[in-house]
Amino acid sequence: MRRYDSIIIGAGHNGLICASYLARSGQKVLVLESSESLGGLASSGEFYPGFKTSIAHTVNHFSQKIANDLDLASHGFNSKSGSLPIVGLSIDGNHLVLKGNELSGVAPEDSQAYGTYLDSMQRFADMLKPFWLKTVPRIGSNRLPELLSFASLGLNLRLLGKDAMREFLRVFSLPMRDLMDENFDNDILKAMLSWDGLIGSKLAPRSPNNSVLALLYRMSGGQDDAHQVTTEGVRGLIAALHSSAAAAGVEVRSGTSVHRIHVGENDAGLVATGVHLKDSEQIDADNIVSSADPQSTFLNLVGVEHLEIEFTNRIRRLRCDGYVAKLHLALDDLPKFSGLTRPDGRMIIAPNLDAIEFAYDDAKYGDFSQQPVMEIVIPSLQDKSLAPDGQHVLSANIMYVPYNLKKGWDKKAREDLCKLVIDVIERYAPDIRSHILYEEVLTPLDLEQIYGVTGGHWHHTEFALDQLFMMRPTFGAAQYSTPISGLYLCGAGCHPGGGLMGGPGHNAAREILR
Repeated sequence: MRRYDSIIIGAGHNGLICASYLARSGQKVLVLESSESLGGLASSGEFYPGFKTSIAHTVNHFSQKIANDLDLASHGFNSKSGSLPIVGLSIDGNHLVLKGNELSGVAPEDSQAYGTYLDSMQRFADMLKPFWLKTVPRIGSNRLPELLSFASLGLNLRLLGKDAMREFLRVFSLPMRDLMDENFDNDILKAMLSWDGLIGSKLAPRSPNNSVLALLYRMSGGQDDAHQVTTEGVRGLIAALHSSAAAAGVEVRSGTSVHRIHVGENDAGLVATGVHLKDSEQIDADNIVSSADPQSTFLNLVGVEHLEIEFTNRIRRLRCDGYVAKLHLALDDLPKFSGLTRPDGRMIIAPNLDAIEFAYDDAKYGDFSQQPVMEIVIPSLQDKSLAPDGQHVLSANIMYVPYNLKKGWDKKAREDLCKLVIDVIERYAPDIRSHILYEEVLTPLDLEQIYGVTGGHWHHTEFALDQLFMMRPTFGAAQYSTPISGLYLCGAGCHPGGGLMGGPGHNAAREILR
């Protein structure tokens, strides 16, 4: 039987990143992926003959450090490619457009205020940036490396200056609504700028819990807050990560499901020694590293019989219900959006902050809003391989669609949601229905069933104060190691969180090698 230094469960981007770092340090590494395709929620697949897409439809805040460390440029990934403009759609066709740092479609007062706002927020994001690629110290730890992590964050905070430091401490815990109302008058602008602090979470504009911090997190990557659809799209990033891993000697097996993590015992206590596959094959390794979500890892792969009851209860209490549904449309031609020459940006349909808040309220009580808010991208405009010549793919993130629908997710409920979302898009693109060849809607429940992510949650567990930093995912597993020796976590449920940044995979590898 072949033995490995490390086995990585799951070939999402964090799993591939972790595997590459370990292999580059001399380890023999095996990655096991249950799906036939790599990338997890960022994997690309055909949803209609000739039409392909990914749940993650843009590349956002991917770490430039990781891109450099893994030499992704030589494997085909262009981390310096141009960014997509953000378009706040207006029903009258007078849309707001944010391209780079240039904002158009608003009054001069809001345009000037945006420049001041951006300078301040980017300064705060840059201050936090190094912290995302470090292990958060344990509560009560006196180890020098961990104390230095806090010290460096404190130093960065002090370097802001007294006034800016006070402003950061005030701003980062504000509800998004307060931050927007303090700075701007235009309703669509407020909704558009708040979007990246809310998407993928159970947060609304009035939620008193970390939406501003989530926004700063997304502004801390290699391209600041820019979103990209490169010539090879999200699949280009995953392909480069796979190529880099293979070049480092990583063995990747797709279509291979892990049934159980084997837990043995030695003089020091419980230890993970290998994995059992669904075909009964056992593979042994010194380290088992899971990029699956924490609940799947501990409750399904490890088993509660190997865990202390208090730890098990904390894992069970993690909030993992997803709130984002996906709509994919196969189109025979490019739809015409009123007031836009070319629909080549991230188009946000959210007329004001109240529309977002009310959609959240509906989801909170187990329903989806009759006035849904969403983000629309047509990625085939940049990545021609996603659709046949002259045809296109539309991908939409629909916010505040509950995992647990009160009336249940049957065929009719999915059809009702799909029709409703297309009705809303039609108000801005009147010819959209005439171009639809096929439509697919995926609820958070569908994402769970297809991708094996508990609750269909983008971040594996909610991005909230009690599930962040030294508490992500929970005490006892927040530094990538776990209560079981030799078992580590490297997925989005770890610090710093989800998205395509890659921090969890980078940080976990560093802890394993330490």
